[in-house]
Order: sequence, then C-alpha cells, then structure tokens
Amino acid sequence: MFVTLEKKGAVGVITMNRPEALNALNDQVLRDLEAVLDQVENDPELLVAIVTGAGRSFVAGADIGQMSGLTAVEAKAFGAYGNRVFLKLENLTKPTIAAVNGFALGGGCELSMACDIRLASDKAKFGQPEVGLGITPGFGGTQRLARIVGVSSAMELILTAKTIKAEEAERIGLVSHVWPAEELMDRALELANAIAANAQVAVRQSKAAIRRGLQTDMATGTAFEAEAFGLCFATEDQKDAMKAFVNKEKLAGFKNR
Repeated sequence: MFVTLEKKGAVGVITMNRPEALNALNDQVLRDLEAVLDQVENDPELLVAIVTGAGRSFVAGADIGQMSGLTAVEAKAFGAYGNRVFLKLENLTKPTIAAVNGFALGGGCELSMACDIRLASDKAKFGQPEVGLGITPGFGGTQRLARIVGVSSAMELILTAKTIKAEEAERIGLVSHVWPAEELMDRALELANAIAANAQVAVRQSKAAIRRGLQTDMATGTAFEAEAFGLCFATEDQKDAMKAFVNKEKLAGFKNR
C-alpha cells in the first residue's frame, strides 16, 4: 500500500507513502488513496482526517514517467479518475486537514486543495507546474485554486508554472498557518482534536453547508443552511448543550447524536 491509515484516537492520519518517488501519484497510489478514504468514511470512531506525506515530500505531483506515454484518450481517463478520487476526499462527511510537510506540486497541490483546511511546514513548497510540461492541471487545480485564492493569483500561479514557498502560500490564503517542520504534525493533531471535541452532527452539517454554498448561488446556499440548522435541533447534542448554557453548567461532552 502506497497510502497508510493510522488511528490516533478520533483522528485518522492518512500518509502518502511512496517516498522513493516523492509520493508521486500514479494509478496505484490513487487506488490506494480511494480505498483509505472509504475506510475513513465508514469508521464511526474516526471523526477527523489528516493527510500528509512520508519523507521530505507531501506529494511532488503526478508520476511524469507514467503520464509521458499516455494518449489523449488515456490522459483524459487518468485525469477523470484522479478528479473522482479527489472529489471523494473533498466530499467526505468528516473534516479533513492537509498537513503539507514538503513539496506540494501539481497533483500534490491539488490534493491539498481537496482538503478542508491546509497547514504547512516552513519547508513546504506549492505550485502548479503543468504548463511548463505542455499540459494543464488535471486533478482539479484549475477549479479549486481560483476558488481558494481568487482568479488573479490562480491565473498567475498556473500560467507561470512558478513554485512558491509556504510563507507566500499563507499570504495569498492557500494555507491557514505555517509552522516549523518539527511542529507541523503536533499542530495538525491539535487542530483535529479541537474539531473532534465539538458536536459532530453540527460539524458535518457545517462542512456540508460550506461546500454546497461554494457551488451554488446565495439563495440556494442559505436554503441548505436553514435545513442543516433545523436538523441540528433534532439532536441530543443541541438539547444538552443549550440546556447546559442556559443553566450555566459545564457540558460533560457530546454524544454525537
């Protein structure tokens, strides 16, 4: 398996584990990632997932050796499969955090953008270098980057094929925080556990509302939010938490139902 899953309490750590190739994405890596995502989705004990890379790379891109000989038809199928897997990551009901420990180029940058939150090591580097290889980004880069950093910054990054450091990625909003390399995973776990400590029905409905809203107009998005808001009032967590608040009591914890 080129992708591993380690359970740390309520947090699942997904590690891209092909360090000899800087964790480059090929068919097998994508299949392994898809299988691990299904494990995370179907494990009731896992509430949040962290995606990171083994060695000095997050994911250095798609496997150029594999891609170089593809026909146009084969390349379209490879791109479609990569997009399907990344959409599965984006649409997990559980929140996801990219802990970008090194190179996040091409497919690696796209993998990080399919996560809900991105944290970076001070050694991380980001970029979409595809036009320098005669191709476009193929795993959602042309779509997610503009949504995350805005059209102008996305156009500049993609059309110049340049690589940026973690500090620049933070400045343009591609990542939320930059941490020293030795602190990255501790900080990611701290954030994941903070999310896991909240009411999970509300957490997942909030994620779904944000994701849905990014794809639609304000009226449709707010209508979905109203549904999510109402649904939460049918949970034990809402009743327990609000009762504790009104009575000025400390809530012992959420039941996640």
